[in-house]
Amino acid sequence: AEITAKYGVHATQINTWKKQALEIMPEAFSSKRKRSEEEQQNLVDELYKQIGRLTVERDWLKKTLGYPLEKKRTWIGSEQSLLSIRRQCELLGVNRSIWYYQPVGLDEYNLLLMRILDEQYTKTPFYGVRRMTTYLRRLGHEVNPKRVRRLLRTMGLEAVYPKPKLSQPNPDHKIFPYLLRGLIIDRCNQVWSTDITYIRLERGFVYLMAIIDWYSRYVLNWALSTTLEADFCIEALSETLAQAQCEIFNTDQGSQFTTRRFTDPLLDKGVKVSMDGRGRALDMW
Repeated sequence: AEITAKYGVHATQINTWKKQALEIMPEAFSSKRKRSEEEQQNLVDELYKQIGRLTVERDWLKKTLGYPLEKKRTWIGSEQSLLSIRRQCELLGVNRSIWYYQPVGLDEYNLLLMRILDEQYTKTPFYGVRRMTTYLRRLGHEVNPKRVRRLLRTMGLEAVYPKPKLSQPNPDHKIFPYLLRGLIIDRCNQVWSTDITYIRLERGFVYLMAIIDWYSRYVLNWALSTTLEADFCIEALSETLAQAQCEIFNTDQGSQFTTRRFTDPLLDKGVKVSMDGRGRALDMW
């Protein structure tokens, strides 16, 4: 009666609405609970999906981290991987273009320039980018320093000149003082010396190590190698010491000559070891 008086609605209409409400209310609350259960299940499914993806990424990273760039490139796009190319690159911290980039070989003209640079470097290893550029221009090649620098880097060539901290010595390698400054060399087998250079071949190059007598300039022994490992130097020294010995043996501070495997056989025979100053390639001359 109060609702009828307040809103002006007949009591019969109110009873009808009440009856209808009682009929649909259980269903309404049931649907809401059903939707809540469905949302919760969807959330669980999404979390499991993320856990699975993170597990795959973790296992994939274990296999790829710690490798150089070229090695990482081989892992990207693997058929066994469940990760996209973009995601793999993101995880590795590399640009996606590393996967799509295909290196282009050098053309015939660049190969010609590289051969000319290599020949001139053999004659004048102290030429830098500017002097090499001037040399090529005198030959009629219109090149700029950027191109020359790129070609020299491709060949691994760098001008020879004294630099600060050119290399850090191995703590196990002893550096001996330079003993030839002011020394008068007037007889054979007084001073021997050795150094390493490289010989250009038709395809590639090899390293040449030679031992000479300072007084006579006679080549006592030599050895070739395709690497800069110390073994070929040590073998050549052993062969030479088996035939004769000197009073002073002079070398530079290359790791092949500072290793004890090279200096100990000399010291055992009473030979004094002399070494050029760091970065002073012309000390012995």
